[in-house]
Amino acid sequence: MPTTKTYAIAASVVVAGSLGVGAWMALNPSSPLAECGGGVATGGASIGGPFKLVSETGTPVTDAEIIDRPTLMYFGYTFCPDVCPVDAANMAAATDVLAERGYDVRTAFVTIDPARDTPEVMADFTDNLHPDMIGLTGTDEQIADAAGAYRVFYQKAPGDDPDFYLMDHSAFIYLMHPENGFLNVFRHGVTPDEIAENTACFIDTLG
Repeated sequence: MPTTKTYAIAASVVVAGSLGVGAWMALNPSSPLAECGGGVATGGASIGGPFKLVSETGTPVTDAEIIDRPTLMYFGYTFCPDVCPVDAANMAAATDVLAERGYDVRTAFVTIDPARDTPEVMADFTDNLHPDMIGLTGTDEQIADAAGAYRVFYQKAPGDDPDFYLMDHSAFIYLMHPENGFLNVFRHGVTPDEIAENTACFIDTLG
């Protein structure tokens, strides 16, 4: 199970290494986007970027195909005992709140455990959470590339069992936009209403 120390380290990486719309807002407080706030600070690295993964249907996909609208993305794994299901459920619930208000927002769950999370496993997991959530897997290299682009920390937890093991990982929901890239990051524990309100603010402001 991920520890408090693990989350603290991962949080510092994201906060210190983020440069996107959130960082631009910090440098430009008069920007209309500044009123939406953000959980990031300026830094020398970006969050997000090109990736090639495999969808839950077994079809190769790219970042452009997934982030073709405002998108909430999460990196976790289906065998996660607590944090991932809660965060993914909150992400799904936020999109329902947004849909009721007329916003079309995609959700994507990217595994950091491709050895066990096959397309079929991902499909079962996401279908139980939300009919429109997309599960993404791939090779070890593809997952590492995508996780690296999003500054995601993950590693296998100590243990000798090859089938029943845990993964230590950071726990963030990323708000991405097809034209503007990374907008915000939501930490573990943020409510669906808070995610929805902030996401709607960005969508309204960006038009």
